[in-house]
Amino acid sequence: MGSNNADSLAEVGHVVSANQNEMNLVPLPAKMKIKPGQFVIRPNTSIVLSIDNQEMLNAVAVFNELLNRAAGFRLLTTTSFMSKNAICCKITQPISGAEGYKLSIQKDLITLEAKTPNGIFYGMQTLRQMLPPQIERQNLSNTAWTLPCAEIEDEPRFAYRGLMLDVCRHFMPKSFIIKFIDMLAYHKMNVFHWHLTDDQGWRIEIKKYPKLTQIGAFRNRTLKGHYSSDKRRWNNVRYGGYYTQDEINEVIAYAKERFVTIIPEVEIPGHAVAALASYPALSCTGGPFEVEGLWGVFNDIYCPKEETFEFLKNVLREVIDIFPSLYLHIGGDEAPILRWQECAHCQALIKKEGLKGERELQSYFIKRIGRFVESRGRKIIGWDEILEGELPSNATVMSWRGEAGGVHAAKQGHNVIMTPNTHAYLDYYQADPKTQPLAIGGFLPLKKVYEYNPIPSILDVAEAKYILGIQGNIWTEYISDSKQVEYMALPRGAGIAEIGWSPQSKRNYVDFRRRMIQQFERYDGIGWNYCKVVEQGLNERGQL
Repeated sequence: MGSNNADSLAEVGHVVSANQNEMNLVPLPAKMKIKPGQFVIRPNTSIVLSIDNQEMLNAVAVFNELLNRAAGFRLLTTTSFMSKNAICCKITQPISGAEGYKLSIQKDLITLEAKTPNGIFYGMQTLRQMLPPQIERQNLSNTAWTLPCAEIEDEPRFAYRGLMLDVCRHFMPKSFIIKFIDMLAYHKMNVFHWHLTDDQGWRIEIKKYPKLTQIGAFRNRTLKGHYSSDKRRWNNVRYGGYYTQDEINEVIAYAKERFVTIIPEVEIPGHAVAALASYPALSCTGGPFEVEGLWGVFNDIYCPKEETFEFLKNVLREVIDIFPSLYLHIGGDEAPILRWQECAHCQALIKKEGLKGERELQSYFIKRIGRFVESRGRKIIGWDEILEGELPSNATVMSWRGEAGGVHAAKQGHNVIMTPNTHAYLDYYQADPKTQPLAIGGFLPLKKVYEYNPIPSILDVAEAKYILGIQGNIWTEYISDSKQVEYMALPRGAGIAEIGWSPQSKRNYVDFRRRMIQQFERYDGIGWNYCKVVEQGLNERGQL
């Protein structure tokens, strides 16, 4: 498309309202003022970088690739200063926050300033959403690529903004994990919590223990229908899969280019049946076991003997060597104590260590693993059950059983990520169950997700600082493929994103709902499957 053609198209192209919210950005920026006029992106427009390094190139690459796919041209990236017809990206210290940015769109020049390349990336994502929705499609060279003149000052409310995906109950291919990371980046989320081990499957290659994937990654049957059915039915087909370390390295590299940190989860001491099926000597009873095809919580967990600790340290060494994240999630949830109560070794260990019972034995277990992780320069995150006993000093608590665990941890001076099942479990029904695919249960419509505030009112200002942010969780017992993951994640995941990014005082559900309906055209262009119950004419239960 030539520049003359772009000039003429600009006159009849994208029309912008002066109402800032009608830009339909998600998440909503902290401060935004739309002004008269437009900037037109032409084939001879340049992207000017103040620093020439890989992170800065990554920060603008997604935007440039989208433009190339949709418009048929890629903008020249340079370090040569230009005073017009350019998108100038500058690293400057006065910008507030590591992920904040300041965006000035004038008729002949766009200036994007940030303290870090992260902020540049998020500013480019804002520009992406300010372009016509056709930017998400292919081969649309007759579109006017215009941006409204505007002044935006923006930064996230919380440092941690993420989604968790369980790939153990149902395995998701690497190609979809890549797509899931795109979804996070689009919504300015910065953490992908990857749930990699559970009773129903071990999904990460550990070279020292090949049976974990040879045996633990596959099950011989899977429950059909709901767990609560009176008469259970089974799909007796071998099912499973896992990611090689090379594949995981590819995913990590892809996420890094989009400023998404991947936090791996290796469940300890419960949810371990897939590992015990592979190495039964790590249990209290010696087995035998088989990888579970049923959902729920199971009595067989890791036995806290030296052989087990050696195994887990070796596993975690490989995990830490693969994942650069500062944090490692070690689970810690839903660990029944029955086997420990019946185990002579466990009872002797309780006596030897002067513990008050099996719950203190679990704390002992978590602390030993925590010390090892810290010795490797990392920190642990655990579900709120790790509060049952003395908590390791540097542990972060992920509060899922409501807010109580998070409140307790924050009052003790521990960092907290809020992910309560009351507001952040995206595997729950989002509309009338009669109209929806089978789900685990519950009812969590978009409005209830969106209206959640991760800072409980019971915390004072000093305690509230320990709330790092928010995460939505997608457990996959009843989510068998990637299209259904998308359907359960969207648009509720966008609500999680706005909770994590936008100022509390700016958030308004009616306005968010309107913006989301406009976002759906962009989702269609990207190719995401999503729940449409928030469209005009449908209530929160998905009914006319």
